[in-house]
Amino acid sequence: MNTKKEIIIGFLVGIIANTVGTLLYILLFSEFSIVETYNAAVTQGHVGSLLALGAILNLVAFFGFLKLNRNERAKGVLIATMLTAFIILYYKVF
Repeated sequence: MNTKKEIIIGFLVGIIANTVGTLLYILLFSEFSIVETYNAAVTQGHVGSLLALGAILNLVAFFGFLKLNRNERAKGVLIATMLTAFIILYYKVF
């Protein structure tokens, strides 16, 4: 049971890191507000690109967990990254 808990914690950290990374990218590199930038990304078909740039923070979380010998949490971050990849694929195809 402890292993599942560690993977869930890693998954949540991966989702939070991706969200924070996306918001940080918008705040640093966009001259518009978060909502305006998101609406423009939807209109222009760039939501997948925003998510991909936000997923860069998952690298920090993943390698941080590996360095701390928290392998199960690193697996959770990897699962969150794979989920993000499937969402990006959905936005790119449809």
